[in-house]
Amino acid sequence: MKGKITSLQVAARAGVSQSAVSRVFSGASASAATAEKVRQAAAELGYRPNVLARSLITGRSRIIGLVVAYLDNPFYPDALERLSRALQARGYHILIFMAGNDAAEVDQLMNELLDYQADGIITASVGVSPGLVQRCEAANIPVVMFNRGQEGTSLAQVTSDNLAGGRRVAEFLLAGGHRRIAHVSGWQGSSTGRDRTTGFLQELARQNAECVGQIDGMYRRDDAAEAARRLMAQAAPDAIFVGNDHMAFAVMDVLRAELALDVPGDVSVVGYDDVPMAGWPAYDLTTVRQPVGQMVEATLDALLGAIEGRTVPPVTRVDGPLIVRGSARVPEGWQ
Repeated sequence: MKGKITSLQVAARAGVSQSAVSRVFSGASASAATAEKVRQAAAELGYRPNVLARSLITGRSRIIGLVVAYLDNPFYPDALERLSRALQARGYHILIFMAGNDAAEVDQLMNELLDYQADGIITASVGVSPGLVQRCEAANIPVVMFNRGQEGTSLAQVTSDNLAGGRRVAEFLLAGGHRRIAHVSGWQGSSTGRDRTTGFLQELARQNAECVGQIDGMYRRDDAAEAARRLMAQAAPDAIFVGNDHMAFAVMDVLRAELALDVPGDVSVVGYDDVPMAGWPAYDLTTVRQPVGQMVEATLDALLGAIEGRTVPPVTRVDGPLIVRGSARVPEGWQ
């Protein structure tokens, strides 16, 4: 058969109506028998549904945009794979855009997604300008911020409970007898970095302890390594809380390979995220777990709920436990 195959030809071959063919390929209600006949006829004829044409009719592109700041941190490839698989299972197509923390670059990429007529957008550790928020609202395109909060915005936000996580680390280190505790923070331009630091410092202060040194690691491995060198030279800490695991691995490498220190015999190290590498014997990192599965589900609930016109919570914080391994001294009787 020559020429482009149409849904009408598929309907004739399957012995069903053209609307039945449309229902099968749009994911609408259709009996199993009808769906089987339609798909078999489509396969025999070489028919593929025109997704773009359907989007013009339905007003839905079935496209979700994912805007990501960076993939160096192994937390994000895992989270993005989970988000992508879950959205694809629900019949959505995924467009992934890479952006740094430059506001102009983020706005440009978000504008491109709006031009694609995306049904919704997920930003992962990316800030969104007020002007772009207004444009998304005017276009009725919901945006959910994943692993990043932003004050003064109407966007839905899903994070771990970073304040509680920071407090938990301070409590753990003080209970272990540490008194010279330093901090390589996550980027303080992000809510995630600020909240983890704030919780950590609040708990130290509550127990009449202080941080002997704090340097912003910017969520970058090289910056974290240099921060470790400076802290050890200037403050000689006996414990370091690092704002995420990606940086904590760099800190541990400096302590062991460059400074010939024992972890945790000389210096305890605690991270944040609990990426798979944290459990590797080479690092065996004590860290606060970000419950990525729960965070992904909360993000999907918020995004798809907004697409379907349901009211969604403006902020969702998911608490995560401290995972105790071998990189930090364990307090006696710690549960």
